[in-house]
Parts: sequence; C-alpha cells; structure tokens
Amino acid sequence: MSKLSASEKFIDVSDYGRPFARLFAKQLVDTRFTPVHVTLLFGICGMGAIYCILHQFNMLAAVLLVLKSVIDAADGELARMKNTPSYTGRYLDSIFDSILNFLFISAIAWVANATFLLVVITFICFQLQCTLYNYYYVILRNSSVGGDTTSKIFEAETPIAFPGENQKTVNIMFFIFNILYKIFDKTIYFFDRKAANIRFFPNWFMTLVSFYGLGFQLLLMAILLTFNLTNYILPFFILYSAFIFIFVGVRKLFLK
Repeated sequence: MSKLSASEKFIDVSDYGRPFARLFAKQLVDTRFTPVHVTLLFGICGMGAIYCILHQFNMLAAVLLVLKSVIDAADGELARMKNTPSYTGRYLDSIFDSILNFLFISAIAWVANATFLLVVITFICFQLQCTLYNYYYVILRNSSVGGDTTSKIFEAETPIAFPGENQKTVNIMFFIFNILYKIFDKTIYFFDRKAANIRFFPNWFMTLVSFYGLGFQLLLMAILLTFNLTNYILPFFILYSAFIFIFVGVRKLFLK
C-alpha cells in the first residue's frame, strides 16, 4: 500500500533505489529471509563501505553506499509483501542508520585528518537534515487520505509488540531509538512546530525537501568520494545545512 494518496505523491530524489529494492524483495518473498535479515544485510554493506573509505578504495565505497540505500528500502518492502510488520525491524533499521552515519563521517574524518569536533558538528548537521525531511514527510503521511498513518511525529510511548516478536526486544529497541533520535526530532520541532498543523504540502515542496533524505545524502557522499574529494565532504555537509533554514522559511511564509 502506498504511503500517500495518488494526488500527494511527489518525486522523491532520495528514494531512487525503490524500484531495485522492490525487485530484490520479490526474490525473497518465498524464502526464509525476513525483513530483519535484510536490515542486517544493509548493515554489513555499510560496514563494507566504511572499510573501503578507510583504505581509500573510493570507487568501491561509493558503490557500497548506493547499494546500502537500495537494501535499506528493501526491508520495508519485504515486510509489506510478507505482511509481517515488526517494531523490532523498524527500530533496528533506524538505529543502524544512525550508527552507520556516524561511522561514515568518522571514517571520512580519519582519512581527511579532521578533528573529532568536526565529526560531531558534521554528524549533527547530517542528522538534522534527514530529520527535517522525515518531519515533513510524516506530517504529510499522517494527513493523507488513504495514505499511511502508522508513523508518528513523536513516539512518546513504547508500542505493543506485533504477534511473533518479543515485547522486551521492542522495549530495548525503542529505548535506543529514542536516545539516538529524540534530540534531533525536538530540535526540528522547535524550528517549525506549527508545521504539525498543516494538512497538505505541495509536491514541489516535498521534492525539494527530499534532497535532505538519507538516500540522497549518501548519493552525494558517494559522488564526492568518486571524485576523490574526501577532504571536502565534512565541510560540504555542514554548509548543506543552510537549506534547513531556507526550507523552514519557505514553509512558514508560503505554506500555512
């Protein structure tokens, strides 16, 4: 089922791997592979990219970063095809994303001889960019007629485990998820709290904001690695954060 109604679908530049993810998931429908197995696979792919960055195999690192984005979309596709929703898989996916993002940035900093402070600043900027996109996207999904309503802007309470998964595991995953993401969610909400009352974002706006989606962020990282511009990656993502204020400003001025 689509996450949005037909009229609200937009060109999501961060979701370029979706068609390949669906094809991959279809091959696994009648196998014993679960969505969690696919999540673990993209974690392995991400670790491979980190190894390649550290050893300056930049072309291979770029390929693995893009491949990670494709596999990242495949776990959700497989869960929908098998009709096996799982909070464990959902939170594990997000936890892996956060940890891998920090490790990607740290590996690049190591090669570029950057300071740990620059790593922290870049990671914060990187996460805020992705959080802004997710914030507007979840608002749109929640208000969409016939769209997906399972995601929430803020997740304050531990969810009840789906049949087949362990409640204790869900509790642990939810706790870790909140540690990693709550501060970023609260920060973006502080910047644009009234957006939560908006019932509709035009397609052009969501397409522009999707340049902050994780898939596109990793694509940019891959392109910079391909051209051996490793030293410029961290400063680039810090400067790239300027669009946060542009997007929020556009929303406040024109989308009320």
